[in-house]
Parts: sequence; structure tokens; C-alpha cells
Amino acid sequence: MSEAFEDALASPAWAREETRTVTAPGDASGRVDAFLAQAWPDLSRSRIQGLVGEGRLTMDGAPAMLAAAKVRPWAVYALTLPPAAPAAPQPQNLELAVVAEDEHLIVVNKAAGMAMHPAAGSPDGTVVNALLHHCAESLSGIGGVARPGIVHRIDKDTTGLVVCAKSDAAHAGLAKQFAKHAIERVYYAVARPAPWPKTGVVDAPLARSADDRRKMGVTRTSGAGKRAVTHFWTIEAFGQQAGQAAGRGAAAFVECRLETGRTHQIRAHMAHLGCPLIGDPLYGKQRSFKAEGAGADLDAARAAVEAFPRQALHAALLGFVHPITGATLRFEAPLPDDMASLIAALRRM
Repeated sequence: MSEAFEDALASPAWAREETRTVTAPGDASGRVDAFLAQAWPDLSRSRIQGLVGEGRLTMDGAPAMLAAAKVRPWAVYALTLPPAAPAAPQPQNLELAVVAEDEHLIVVNKAAGMAMHPAAGSPDGTVVNALLHHCAESLSGIGGVARPGIVHRIDKDTTGLVVCAKSDAAHAGLAKQFAKHAIERVYYAVARPAPWPKTGVVDAPLARSADDRRKMGVTRTSGAGKRAVTHFWTIEAFGQQAGQAAGRGAAAFVECRLETGRTHQIRAHMAHLGCPLIGDPLYGKQRSFKAEGAGADLDAARAAVEAFPRQALHAALLGFVHPITGATLRFEAPLPDDMASLIAALRRM
């Protein structure tokens, strides 16, 4: 048996890369992505654009990074397609901070950068992949094949507590509590500037943004969006916001309690208040840090704010009734090191 044949048996076709080549005709014109989509009808232009953006296209052997570039006549284009993802998530031996676990459920303290379940941009390395390894067969299929065990989600770059089901009965019971908004959820955030007033309630419906489908936004259109309610209060304000009335901090450590649980709810509501979360790439990363004063401590605080790599948001407390035993459970997770360091730098202003 040849080595190539053995490799083919060990690695099925769907698990191998595929490279396609096509030579542009002498009268070729138009965009590269349109030309390739016409050459390979099974690939959409958006799919081709994504592959080009990942550096998977060459022209005459050299990298071609612009899907919108003009086709060069007689050029040879080679596009490498990544292996197809398997139909269901696969177990992976990943580090998982388990806070509590029994035969029905598991509570974990999720790290930043770990998505809850496989999706576009995060095909693996997720909480689901880790749980499938950790829980073995007990998690299989609960809540659906694509997202086994998942009852609720927090964003990929948000840290903190999530509860996942290990039995169908637990999944149904937890889902019912979430639907009734009976779960206690407290988040810690660092925002800029500090909210004003310092304490309040945001009761504003959220809907998908028409301009950027990744974002949620407050809508005033009657009947549009879903009701979203966030209670907030300022734990500690830092510095003085430049150009504002005395007493408004340049940043703040904020507690947010969810009455509802919508996609990006805290991030969108804090941005709606005019104080987006530090590091948030969708709702406020472009906002500059404006603080009065001068000196090394202020410079260090500004550098810490500008370098913070994610939205400064942490799911700190999770409380619910055990769906099987009826016991009242309440879990807390300490601030992650990166947020603690950020707050320390702001506190020195």
C-alpha cells in the first residue's frame, strides 16, 4: 500500500485542503472575485472574498490579497480551500475552569478569546469543544447537535460565568428560568467616561443594526426590537473627564445587572448612555480617552486604556435554582487579571 493511499485513508477528503487553479483568458476584465466566482460556481463571491482575505489566493505564485483587484490576462490564479468542518463539534482537550459540576449541569468561568460554540470565525477551540471532552458522552446532543449543553451565551471576549446542561431535564429547566428572566446575572464593566448619573436603569429595546449586522442598537420604532433592561451603578469613578462638569469621571468601574438577556445588551446599552466599554471593538474602541491633568500616572492610564485588547466586561455572578434538586445556587468569579490591572492603572490617575 502506497504512503499516499495510506494518507488518503487516514484523512478523508472533507478533512484535507483543496487547491484550485484557473488561468485568466487574454481578454479578461473585471474584479478577481467575480472572475473566480464565475470559474467556480459552487463558491459565492463573499466566500471567495473571505478566502482571499485569509491569504489563500495566489496569482502566478505570488500572494494576491485584494479580491477587488482587476483580473490580469493570462495570469494563473490558485485558491486554497481549507478543510471542511465536520458536521458536529468535536471533543478537544482544552483548559476549562470548572466552578461547580454535578451529573446534571456544569458551571465554568470562561476565559477571554473562547467562543461558546463553533461558528464562523471560531470553528473550534470553543466551550462546546472543551465540554465534549470533559463530559464525554453525557453531553452529546443535549440542546441540539451544533450547540450541545448550551443554555445561554456570553461573548467570545467577555470573561466569566456560564452554566451548561448535562441532561435534557436540566437543559429544559434552565432554559425555562432564562426565558422567565429568573436568573440572577451581575456583570462588572469598565467604561469611559463614567456614567452620568452614576446610577440608573436603561430600559430601551434592542434591534439588529441596519448599517452593521454585527451590532445591536437601541431602536425607537414602535414594535421593533426586543425589550432590554439593564440596571447599572458606578462602583468607582476614576479621574476627571476633560471638558465636563466637576464630578464626572474619565472612566468608571461599573456593576450591571441584567433584567433581560439580549445579544450585546450591556455593550449596546452602555454605548447608548455615551460611555461604551473600554476596548469594545464594535461599540466604542474609536472613542478617545479624555482625562484632565498630566503626568506619568495619567500617561500610564491612557496607555492601559488604549492597549486593552477586548471589551472590559466580566460575568461576575450567576444565580439560579437547580433545575433538578430545587436548590438555590449562587456563584461568583473574581475579576480577571487584565481587568484588575486596568482598574489599578486608572485608580492611580
